[in-house]
Amino acid sequence: GPIYIPAKGDTVMITEENFWLYKRIANAYEFKPIKIGEPYVFEMDYYWMMGDNRHNSADSRYWGFVPEDHIVGKASFIWFSVDPASGGIRWERIFNSIE
Repeated sequence: GPIYIPAKGDTVMITEENFWLYKRIANAYEFKPIKIGEPYVFEMDYYWMMGDNRHNSADSRYWGFVPEDHIVGKASFIWFSVDPASGGIRWERIFNSIE
């Protein structure tokens, strides 16, 4: 289902369903306790990082959201692009630089 990617200052109610999704953020990056049934306020922006080998990458599907202070690079070009409406490859976008 849809997931929520937290931003600095956002609050979520911790439930049994989302506890494990946000537990790593609270413990490993923000060093705060997290409890089911209580609201949690995020201290940083987080990102979903996808590997370039989407079928076999250890990326955010494996280790979760990435805090803003862990990002040390910048995207420079479009590796692959799919049209969300048709599912077809957008060949005109592939390998174009990102402005």
